[in-house]
Amino acid sequence: MVKTICNILSTIILVVLLAAAAVILVPMLLGYKEMAVLSGSMEPTIPVGSLVYVKPVEASELEAGDVCTYYLSDGETFVTHRVMSIDADAQTLVTQGDANENADGDIQFSQVYGRADFHLPYLGFAIQNIRTPVGIMSICGVVMLVILLNFIPAIIDAAEDEKKQKAQQSEPEKAGTN
Repeated sequence: MVKTICNILSTIILVVLLAAAAVILVPMLLGYKEMAVLSGSMEPTIPVGSLVYVKPVEASELEAGDVCTYYLSDGETFVTHRVMSIDADAQTLVTQGDANENADGDIQFSQVYGRADFHLPYLGFAIQNIRTPVGIMSICGVVMLVILLNFIPAIIDAAEDEKKQKAQQSEPEKAGTN
């Protein structure tokens, strides 16, 4: 019974871990970069805590209505907003968050990273937390749990075998004392 429960639990955990890995790795293999959504500027289209998958494209490939990701002037911070208009001659585009009242202003083509093709709700929270020391320790704990779930049945079987051997050894002794 314990062996069955341990096998079921370890299988469930492994399937969840493999599914999470696939959600992250498959898009990466297809050329996407995942980014966690930290603000509500694109709600309700893209909720806070979503994981947005962005495919690098040239700014000239974007159209009004596309959701794109671009760098702010600091070169480190990404923003994902909807393209409102494109000025090909000036090599700029204007973006705006769906929840924002005002446009962001002119974004240079050189600031554009790519097009946000799809998103997965809530996974951004998970990705952000996994990258912390507590998240890394949690993943290590889950891996240790899977390992333990695979060894517990063997430990229990060994203990039961030892009890049987002791019981068999004590039976001849009891028979000899009569």
